[in-house]
Amino acid sequence: MKLLLDSTRCQGYGLCQEPAPELIDLDEWGYAQVLVSDVPADAADVAAAAVAACPNSALRLVK
Repeated sequence: MKLLLDSTRCQGYGLCQEPAPELIDLDEWGYAQVLVSDVPADAADVAAAAVAACPNSALRLVK
């Protein structure tokens, strides 16, 4: 499963990073950066929580 970021949709709220700090970091302005695009099976739940936390749908999971 891959975690993808549409950086044009990210508004820098930082809500996605809270449930998944091992997968997503924030840059100096608070915009998301995906650290691990290939999500390990044991991190699928936190990746899904990060996607759900984004108010602008900038993140998505693909199989």
